[in-house]
Amino acid sequence: MKLLVTGGAGFIGSNFIHYWLKNNPGDEIINLDSLTYAGNLDNLLDLADNKSYSFIHGDILDKDLVFSLVPKSDVVVHFAAETHVDRSIKDSAAFIKTNVLGTHLLLEAARINNTRFHHISTDEVFGSLEYDSAPFSETTPYDPRSPYSASKASSDHLVRSYWHTHKLPITISNCSNNYGPYQFPEKLIPLAITNLLTDKKVPVYGQGENVRDWIHVDDHNSGVEAIIKQGKIGETYCLGGKSETKNIDIVKNILQALNKGEEWIEYVTDRPGHDLRYAINIAKIYKELGWEPKINLAEGLAATVSWYQANETWWRKLLDRRAI
Repeated sequence: MKLLVTGGAGFIGSNFIHYWLKNNPGDEIINLDSLTYAGNLDNLLDLADNKSYSFIHGDILDKDLVFSLVPKSDVVVHFAAETHVDRSIKDSAAFIKTNVLGTHLLLEAARINNTRFHHISTDEVFGSLEYDSAPFSETTPYDPRSPYSASKASSDHLVRSYWHTHKLPITISNCSNNYGPYQFPEKLIPLAITNLLTDKKVPVYGQGENVRDWIHVDDHNSGVEAIIKQGKIGETYCLGGKSETKNIDIVKNILQALNKGEEWIEYVTDRPGHDLRYAINIAKIYKELGWEPKINLAEGLAATVSWYQANETWWRKLLDRRAI
């Protein structure tokens, strides 16, 4: 099988490529990435001589390029997206272009070729939960609250419409917060780790009471694999880590791992429209595909801290690109 992976030089995409080639050695991957600030070919240096892997530097908004690549693939796995909420608050234009118009162009190419299409999305499209509310599921109404989540919600609706209107063979996955190696150091976990490793305080919005469900990137990618191989066409599956934790507790765990005290926390003005809680019900994918996360948060977080400690040359060159 040949996969066209969009955004494969980013955090989740590059981990997915490593995961897929390791577990599906007979398959081939074409990686299409425009190498924006969060795209990094250093994530894939070990695949330079792998004949099952090829890289194309290009934009999913380039119609000629997209229409030339999709017919060469059996499956499009669509990771490419602008993802950072804070950046979307400052300027949402790139989010609309990439996440909505880019997805539409890929869908058109897939429609013409009737190519299997898997769309990677986020739990943020569902909005915000109260502490005592039931977790998100595949039937939760959409209620995006940031320009980022609104752009992803738009792309989800587009993908689903191509199934209903054109019978394009699609699936969608909505995942909770990913963490692990190769994550650009502007999201909470790598930001906290790299700040502390450079003797800087960790900024925490408000009092850090916002709750997120955390899924290790390897668990996320095993879930995507299960959906691509076994998922029902036209369906959506929620992927979560069963690891709901307050942001402040994530930071405190990282402080402890690096032998730092709580004086290294800097409480800052809360993000506008900051969602209180995300949580994922994985009952559907467990029942239908037998998938559940394998890496608990304590184990995964410790391994992630160790990875950043051991790969300082990778992340130091990225610090000046951060939004925070």
